[in-house]
Amino acid sequence: MSGMQDPSDDLKVTRPKKWATGAPAVAHAIQYSLSQTSPKRTALTLLNLNQGKGIDCPGCAWPDPDPNHRPMNEYCENGAKHVNDEATSKRITREFFQQYSVSELDDKSDYWLNQQGRLTEPMIKRSDSDFYEPISWDAALDLIAEELRGLDSPNEALFYTSGRLSNEAAFLLQLFARAYGTNNLPDCSNMCHESSGSAMQQTLGVGKGTVSLDDIHNSDLIFVIGQNPGTNHPRMLTALERTKRNGGEIVAVNPLPEAGLLRFKNPQKVRGVLGRGTEIADQFLQIRPGGDLALFKALNLLLLEAEDANPGTVLDHDYIRTHTTGFEEFARRARELSWDQVHAATGLTRAEIEQVRDRVLASNSVIACWAMGLTQQKHGVATIREVVNFLMLRGNLGKPGAGACPVRGHSNVQGDRTMGIWERVPQSFLDSIEAEFGFTPPSEHGLDSVDSIRAMLDGRARFFLGVAGNFVRATPDSEVTEKALRQCRLTAHISTKLNRSHTVCGETALILPTLGRSDRDVQNGIEQFVTVEDSMSMVHASFGRLEPASESLLSEVSILSRLARRVLGDSPEIPWESFEEHYDAIRDRISRVVPDFEDFNQRVADPAGFRLPNPVNRGEFRTASGKAEFSTNEFEWLDAPEGYLVLQSLRSHDQWNTIPYAMDDRYRGIHNARRVVLVNPDDIEALGLTDRAEVDLVSVWHDGVERRAPSFTVVSYPAARGSAAAYYPETNVLVPLDSVADVSNTPTSKGVIVRLEPVAQQS
Repeated sequence: MSGMQDPSDDLKVTRPKKWATGAPAVAHAIQYSLSQTSPKRTALTLLNLNQGKGIDCPGCAWPDPDPNHRPMNEYCENGAKHVNDEATSKRITREFFQQYSVSELDDKSDYWLNQQGRLTEPMIKRSDSDFYEPISWDAALDLIAEELRGLDSPNEALFYTSGRLSNEAAFLLQLFARAYGTNNLPDCSNMCHESSGSAMQQTLGVGKGTVSLDDIHNSDLIFVIGQNPGTNHPRMLTALERTKRNGGEIVAVNPLPEAGLLRFKNPQKVRGVLGRGTEIADQFLQIRPGGDLALFKALNLLLLEAEDANPGTVLDHDYIRTHTTGFEEFARRARELSWDQVHAATGLTRAEIEQVRDRVLASNSVIACWAMGLTQQKHGVATIREVVNFLMLRGNLGKPGAGACPVRGHSNVQGDRTMGIWERVPQSFLDSIEAEFGFTPPSEHGLDSVDSIRAMLDGRARFFLGVAGNFVRATPDSEVTEKALRQCRLTAHISTKLNRSHTVCGETALILPTLGRSDRDVQNGIEQFVTVEDSMSMVHASFGRLEPASESLLSEVSILSRLARRVLGDSPEIPWESFEEHYDAIRDRISRVVPDFEDFNQRVADPAGFRLPNPVNRGEFRTASGKAEFSTNEFEWLDAPEGYLVLQSLRSHDQWNTIPYAMDDRYRGIHNARRVVLVNPDDIEALGLTDRAEVDLVSVWHDGVERRAPSFTVVSYPAARGSAAAYYPETNVLVPLDSVADVSNTPTSKGVIVRLEPVAQQS
């Protein structure tokens, strides 16, 4: 195990694929799974994945079909890889940490660190050492408790989590942090879908999507904007295939042609194995990065003009009059649009956009789906507000087959927010905690992920607890983030596997190994289950099925409960021991604190789970006006100076979040390498470069700091003109900490202005 090396960086480029999935996806999933564990364990995980009384896939938050219509193999290639990456038979023991110092581990790649296997016992790096060494659970938790009790203020502590956390553990984490005295609860939402929540809260009064899986299946027209389902949530393609089979149409909006949106070969259908599969996108708009706001402003103008030409036939005046406010000012400002600006921002012709308008006019129900192509832009919130304007114009909210659908990429990121993992949780939630537990939570807003980095840099935060995730590789401005974490007195991570956040650590560092989603969780002889919430507000149970990787592992619930008892004692009086003994006790409290979770234990016993209601679908809007609010959004786009390109970061097909499983991106035709930058051939020529040239990627922010990602190979690719694409986390170094979306503070990872500096020209 310890001798494993990275695959050789030997770039091979083939033509991008014109279709996704099919038999090759099955073969790759099985091949990777068997490289990690035995055929028996592989079969056990896959047959239980996304099944009733089975394991909820940790890979993404796409919803499951109804149990009565759920196939035995309800998983995708990437889900199979992810669950068996967690189920790996490889183990990291104390001997491993004796062999490698922290400095040596920090020189290893993300791929190498992940491939070493499951963590098996608590480890500590002491302030005077460069090695991790074993420590008992009691000593580790006592050390954290001593540090927390010794801080000058609770606000010097940061409690971070990723979307892998269950509802039960997330509820305990936020309860512990608030009983301790802080709302510093940064999470992965801050880096991805915060712009969605901000925009929808402003316009609709709720930060969640409004559609169900049945709505997807039965919609007349679906927009898939700034997302790549074929890699990031492949089971969405099955749903879109059903849309097409039911007569619906798909419009794809993306700077890159994505194989899954071209054609899908469903491996569970004969036509997907032996036939041509299903064409997904009826129209592909190859938009420039950051041009989506201009696109939807143009569509909205065209709808207004169509109403002018045929009064009473285009807009849903009843919906606008009954359920919305601000239409007149929106309409007035919408007519100021310049088509020259639209073309400059989008790279699209008016004829292309008019063709989309015609599809909208022919559709009685429209859904807008989007992901981080929209949210990780400086004007991401404004863009999503404009998408909501678009949906409201024809009443495409609160009716079957229509609505807003932000597609989350992490399995329980939405559930974590529902459970109170939010630095700006509403006062009503805090009041419910006070009524249930008898203490007054702090009302001062806490720090999000970006502001947490600033606080560590400034010495305002000295303690960092990461519960799941890989904070150092998920965040922007890599050198700044690493400096910030290294300035902490103590960092502690509750983790299943080794990652970069264990090598970039505080003066003292702890690794606290935990059960994974696939591991059996037994407390006092009783098998426990946890719950999650998917992108469409369905809450359901997840049961681990594998024997744990080590007898020394504790569940996240156990770790948090034991830590809270040490830090807080009996004040306030919270039954931490009961929570650890049986998770039903946690769900009973959730049912009295979190809205719409009444009778939680009874309702989640249904294998299908239950859906949380969305007030928008009842015509209720929790805005200041009590109505859905049309917005006016200033026209903005990314305009790179001559000699520069707009870079978007993305992940390869063989990658889950920050961790690559292989060095390939076979749908895009990239093999055996990750340090590549995809550029349109006309841009390569205009920049005086050649295909396969070696370059450094350089971004310059207004702070004058030059950020450099060295040694990338230019690959000619059918990207939108003026744009470039490269993989994260390798390109996170290029995203300035202060380059964030307006309102949401989300890093602008899809809109970085860069130049490509030839290595041969450097001195």
